[in-house]
Amino acid sequence: MNCLPWTTSRVVWISFLAGLASCSGDHPTLHVEFSGPNAHRHVADIVAMGPRPAGSPALDASRRWLDDKLTTWGWQAQRQVFQEETPRGKLEFVNLRYRFDGGNAEGVPLWDRPVSGLLLSHYDTKTVDDYPFVGANDPGSSLGVVLEMARLLANKPKLAAKLEIVLFDGEEALVKFDAADGLYGSRYYASVLRRWDPPLRPRWGVLLDLIGHRGVRVSIPQDTPSALAKKLFQASDDLGYKDHFGFHPGSLIDDHVPLIAAGVPTIDLIDMNYPQWHTREDTLERIDPLSLNMVGRTATLMVERLLAPQKVESVKP
Repeated sequence: MNCLPWTTSRVVWISFLAGLASCSGDHPTLHVEFSGPNAHRHVADIVAMGPRPAGSPALDASRRWLDDKLTTWGWQAQRQVFQEETPRGKLEFVNLRYRFDGGNAEGVPLWDRPVSGLLLSHYDTKTVDDYPFVGANDPGSSLGVVLEMARLLANKPKLAAKLEIVLFDGEEALVKFDAADGLYGSRYYASVLRRWDPPLRPRWGVLLDLIGHRGVRVSIPQDTPSALAKKLFQASDDLGYKDHFGFHPGSLIDDHVPLIAAGVPTIDLIDMNYPQWHTREDTLERIDPLSLNMVGRTATLMVERLLAPQKVESVKP
């Protein structure tokens, strides 16, 4: 697996990346095309696979399905495979990475190129022994939105080329969240990022989680980098969704935490006010295409603006 950044042709590639940022055709328009019903269909397909906990055959089947979806739209896939000790023994985890080849990279391999930002979700469901937990909202809804965003971004290769999509395995704790149980995928991914030269690390990340239920109100954690919070609230205000976005009263343990610790400012679009969280009631009937549409359009506009400024945008905490 080629996870470490390239060390040659650096000047050529950075010049190419800057050229992408200045293309006049990359003005934000994709959010208008975001389809909540499309995202809902993706969620339905995912939920139909049943429970998908870490290490399960169903999760492996979902990997193949996700790869097929994204590669059909032109994204290239790479698997980041690793093993970790868990309260249930050593397990193999697989992070799914996707990049888009925008061309004109002067021979720099796709996976050695720096990207401007990260679009993130987890794809595993919580391990539940007592009943089948299908995770329609956690993580089905965020996967549905990310897939619809990926479909649209593929129509703008120069924008897509500046982004890496990462779907984390092992976000859910096997027993109980603590420093050693949970966030397996994002902790591993962040450990790899730490080996990159700081100028070559992604400048920002956008994480989605629990955003598809009726009456959703995205409440970002208090540790959200201020520049990213401003971008989110500006996008939601511009689209008329201002009342559906705000701050959570405290911090949250989610996949953004290891990335922030690794020096990549990351925002977590999440609504923890969901009584069906980690229960048998987290089913497809809870998922509202209107909620997916609202959050998806807002996230798409935010990501478009982060990817398409005249200068490649760097976000600081």
